[in-house]
Amino acid sequence: MNQTIEWEPIEALLTQYYQPGKANKGERAYSPLLLFKCMLWQKWFQIKSDPELKNQINDRISFKSFLNLPLDYASPDHSTFSRFRKRLSDDAMIQINSELLKQFYRYGLSINKGVAVDARLVHSASSPKSKDRLEEIKEHALTPEGKLDKTGNVQKFGRDLDSDWTVKNDEPHYGLKEHAAVDTDNGFILSTTFSPASHNDSPYLPRAVIYSMHTKEKIKIVYADKGYPGAPNRNFLALNKIKDGIMRKDEKNAKLPQLEIERNKSISKLRYIGEQYFGISHKHDNGNKARFPEIMKNIIDIMFRQFAFNLKKGAKILEVVPV
Repeated sequence: MNQTIEWEPIEALLTQYYQPGKANKGERAYSPLLLFKCMLWQKWFQIKSDPELKNQINDRISFKSFLNLPLDYASPDHSTFSRFRKRLSDDAMIQINSELLKQFYRYGLSINKGVAVDARLVHSASSPKSKDRLEEIKEHALTPEGKLDKTGNVQKFGRDLDSDWTVKNDEPHYGLKEHAAVDTDNGFILSTTFSPASHNDSPYLPRAVIYSMHTKEKIKIVYADKGYPGAPNRNFLALNKIKDGIMRKDEKNAKLPQLEIERNKSISKLRYIGEQYFGISHKHDNGNKARFPEIMKNIIDIMFRQFAFNLKKGAKILEVVPV
């Protein structure tokens, strides 16, 4: 992985958001690039907690080699990992992921000629509560008492107040929704974000497309399922001279003509690549459940997944590591 890309531009971006300390006493200061690579190890090896990540780094020579961490140096503490995540905004992670994709583009890989947009439901990190009970909890959280824990100290951990309820296939679901755009040629994740589960898929298509524009190469076509139809999205694509690959659905008073049915079938053959990413992340990164109670922490987490996923895929395509 260290041989696949140039890390200097990544480190320069990271340094804008995370300046290591320079105190003469206390814990050793770790570079932001080292901490960033620790987050990648966590994704590649399905390490579920920060304390476990610390233990794995201390126990594995290969981990320290990738991190350029001397064997006699200890891993960063789990609290350091937590602080590092908090310092990185979604804007920072968007820039960092874009830099990786631009490097692959310069290596001659197609990035975004065709883009598949899709969404999936993700379970909340907290246990479900009724809508009425959630409203009570949210109202209490806004009060001075609601900001303190049982001992009277400022509350560090709370339940998920960003998730909400929706129904899919007659099954109730409490949590979030991930909206992702995937390159249809090589399968790179071009953009990803979270919303409350009740949000409609359709308004997120323009955002997914805009944040998929990592190079000067024009996006030729956008594919999406029947959850994205309607004039606003068709007009957005037409205005930007992007071919419309959104599947059509029956109208209230009219069935789809055979030509449109055949068109839907041809589009579904190209949309699978987005579903493939969802399946892989479900299997290898517990992608069907949010890791944190706060939506912003989860957005940063899936952007680390985006980088780890794309770097591994790019390395395989470029044959830097065995397939």
